[in-house]
Amino acid sequence: MAVTVSPERDTVATPMQRALREALYAAAISFGLFVLFIGLKTGQNISNELVLTTRWGLLAAVVIATAVGRFLYVAYGQPFLANQKITDVATGLLPASVASRFFQLPAFIVALVAAVVLFAVNSSLVGWVGAEPAGYLQFLRALSVIYVLACVIYYFRGFIHANFTKLGIAALILYPILVVAILSLMSWSFVGGLQGSLKWVDNFGIQILIYVMLAWGLNIVVGLAGLLDLGYVAFYAVGAYAYALLGTQYGLSFWILLPAAGAMAAFWGVLLGFPVLRLRGDYLAIVTLAFGEIIRLVLINWREVTNGSAGISGIPKVTFFGLMTFNVSDPNYVAKVLHLATSSAYYKIFLYYLILALALLTAFVTIRLRRMPVGRAWEALREDEIACRSLGINTTTTKLTAFATGAMFGGFAGAFFAARQGFVSPESFVFLESAIILAIVVLGGMGSLVGIAVAAMVMIGGTEALRELDFLKQVFGPDFTPELYRMLLFGMAMVIVMLWKPRGFVGSREPTAFLKERKAVSSSFTKEGHG
Repeated sequence: MAVTVSPERDTVATPMQRALREALYAAAISFGLFVLFIGLKTGQNISNELVLTTRWGLLAAVVIATAVGRFLYVAYGQPFLANQKITDVATGLLPASVASRFFQLPAFIVALVAAVVLFAVNSSLVGWVGAEPAGYLQFLRALSVIYVLACVIYYFRGFIHANFTKLGIAALILYPILVVAILSLMSWSFVGGLQGSLKWVDNFGIQILIYVMLAWGLNIVVGLAGLLDLGYVAFYAVGAYAYALLGTQYGLSFWILLPAAGAMAAFWGVLLGFPVLRLRGDYLAIVTLAFGEIIRLVLINWREVTNGSAGISGIPKVTFFGLMTFNVSDPNYVAKVLHLATSSAYYKIFLYYLILALALLTAFVTIRLRRMPVGRAWEALREDEIACRSLGINTTTTKLTAFATGAMFGGFAGAFFAARQGFVSPESFVFLESAIILAIVVLGGMGSLVGIAVAAMVMIGGTEALRELDFLKQVFGPDFTPELYRMLLFGMAMVIVMLWKPRGFVGSREPTAFLKERKAVSSSFTKEGHG
């Protein structure tokens, strides 16, 4: 008896059907995530009663934009990316075949002229076009500057790639000088320009470098030794309170207390290291998290010493090695000694170069330690602790040195933070700070100093940049505060980066020991999440 076999029914969805399905899933997920953040808003009326305000229109716009973006990415973006060579494997840079379509000389000239013109008429924009259009023009100016810098990097990519370290250090050294010069020329007054440059030197310079130094210190523990530490902010707090208490009670100099704060933080790092010698993975993370909370609760409840939640104020400023001070009333005030105009910007610039020196010291010590036996022991411990023991390496000493070294740099950063702020309180050392520092290390690439620095610039600089986007209030209303959405934006950015670069911005490692030629290890040959 003949049997006829009918052809199987094609159950494979077409690209458009798959894109539509993905768009519906993205819309449902975005609705569930944003309905409480965007759709509903709580407030208080005159009688201090809770009032619930709905913003369904804004929620619908976000959900639709998410669905459309997902549809376009799946339908057109993925096929395009699959057929394009986006980056050069050897350098990690955009090849000329792709980048030349975006970076072209006419567009570069137009963006440069637009940036110069908008900078020149910055003070007259509001009077000429009004507040709302002026905000959009300022945003256009920012985009023009970013495009010009991207073009410069592209045109000189070979030279930058060959001299990246030297150019980076030179740019950091010249940054405050260029900011002061540009803003002084824009305001036609040196003192006025000096005052106006404070927020750029402080927020976009000192703040970023503090987190760079903290992340480089945590990188020793997490990136090199492979020990997950969720309580790193505790060492930051120990350094800050050590300087605050000893400086206010005994009047000791910053230059004496800086190494003392690092030594105290290292001591607490060793104390943390002993209980966690036999722990790894999630258990290690839980213990270090508890250690960070213990330190914070001690600072709150030991009121006789730490003054509790009120914090410590009146912390002495840093002096220029005792030769000059930054207090206007002192006879050795820097402006009086050097015969300059009185300004508070001098102290900010001095602090910038001080934290830059501390950050570079952290990088230098990290690089040197990686080439020493202790650094190679850290990396062996990170890759496989059992194999590390079988090679005769003392894992107890290796873990303790990693915790102590990382904690020492956290103590240095804490002492600098206390001197910069002039006030410390337990609210500055919550778990969120540890999470941000760890996120910087993971996003930058564990073990990569350059990647961590880039991640700190993106995360911390992005937070400060959101404060400057006042034009968004013209779009979403006067009650809209962009900085309140920074954690939401950071969460989205981290998800995107982890999908695009699972091992961080820098996904390759150079071995500390090599036979004939130093070569970077591709991310495909490294353990997941270890850079």
